Amino acid sequence: MQDRIRISCSRQNLQQVRDFVRSFLLSAHRKEITVNQVVLAVDEVMANFIIHANGEDASQFLDLLLVLTDRQLDIEIEDHGSTLFLPSGKVATPDLRAYIQQGRKGGMGMALVSRIMDRVEFFERNSHTVCHLSKELM
Repeated sequence: MQDRIRISCSRQNLQQVRDFVRSFLLSAHRKEITVNQVVLAVDEVMANFIIHANGEDASQFLDLLLVLTDRQLDIEIEDHGSTLFLPSGKVATPDLRAYIQQGRKGGMGMALVSRIMDRVEFFERNSHTVCHLSKELM
């Protein structure tokens, strides 16, 4: 089973993405906890592409592909923006106490994505940035 969606790089489209991912996984009868985790992970990566890689330039777009087999979910997010956005897939676990003491905001999203998903990879394909997420499903 697979499905795809294309959105422009506007935060206003994040709800559409969340609804799309939720509907896809629920139609495959996946557990609510898994659905919520995957929705959160995809939302975070899409938001990073929209905000950090594309500066919320609505003339740019992202493609989201979901591929589900019996026990594996693979997700590809392809950025068609003009710059490569290749953060490391390995994210250090932030010190929550230090964040709280410093009053920091942000910087926790990719650490959360790395905990939710089994694999997080960023790479270049055809001069575009691609993020591949995968999760083994029970």
